[in-house]
Amino acid sequence: MKKVGIYAGSFDPVTNGHLDIIERASHLFDQLYVVVMLNTSKNYTFNFTEKVQLLKTAVASLPVDNVLVESAQEKLVAQVAQELQAHWLVRGIRTAADFNYEISMQQINKLQKPDLETIYLVSSPQYMYLSSSMVKEVAQLNGKIDQLVPNNVAQALLAKLGERQ
Repeated sequence: MKKVGIYAGSFDPVTNGHLDIIERASHLFDQLYVVVMLNTSKNYTFNFTEKVQLLKTAVASLPVDNVLVESAQEKLVAQVAQELQAHWLVRGIRTAADFNYEISMQQINKLQKPDLETIYLVSSPQYMYLSSSMVKEVAQLNGKIDQLVPNNVAQALLAKLGERQ
């Protein structure tokens, strides 16, 4: 049986921390789908098409060949897992607060798709502080983001923020 995993998120924008989780998770599966999804509690900087393209470009620089980028705007992750025949959901954990949130999500996902297992990867130390929200705030205040996100994302984010001024 082919081992298929999903790493889902809003990726607004994708960070080097996300890429670290993607690369590490890719070694666990025959196929890893990175799925751009909707989180109704977030205000987005990039639209779905932009996020998918930014993510595809960023993932292309990784030294792996089993990662595919997809999008699913109005579906639950369990529904996407069913469609992609994935049995594992990868989640990154930075802090205890992340873990508490993720445990709740795991239970909801299990109700939707009982055979969906969640695998937690703890962030590498250099990315434990990193979040998309933090990157956007640093960029808005003219801080340096070149070590926080891939080059294509930094350029797109700065251009997007320039449009708003």
